[in-house]
Amino acid sequence: MPPKLNVHNFPRPPLLEKTARHLQIKWHNQLIADTKDAYWVLETTHPPTYYLPPSSILLPLARTPKTSFCEWKGAATYWNITSPANTSEVVKGRIWSYEQPTKDFESIRGYLSFYAGPWDCYVDGERVEPQPGDFYGGWVTSDIEGPIKGGPGTWGW
Repeated sequence: MPPKLNVHNFPRPPLLEKTARHLQIKWHNQLIADTKDAYWVLETTHPPTYYLPPSSILLPLARTPKTSFCEWKGAATYWNITSPANTSEVVKGRIWSYEQPTKDFESIRGYLSFYAGPWDCYVDGERVEPQPGDFYGGWVTSDIEGPIKGGPGTWGW
């Protein structure tokens, strides 16, 4: 069993590093992403946010005009994806990337991060829970501990 990771021991500014964890995303029981060659970002009070290489995504994505800004990583680009089970089901803006990241996050240029839903996300075979709230995109697994930012009353942490 992996050691527990306390989110209050994660750094700020956040740490970017390669992870050998096996990441999979399944939608309607179909595998849509699969890699052991990802990065994770660890930041105080947040569960890990994973960034997958574009080559690991098994469905086409459509870029959207939506953007947001992270003080550490820069401007985010958002993507839409069409369901493999129903072409009329399009999920909008639940995947993002940094196409021109800041210098410290250059390694994740073009890598993609997925919110933990509506699809099922897995880390080393364990289905993850989404980070509380609907703003942050961290993935919560059984090895994560400590109060996590995102739910009611945590905005100013």
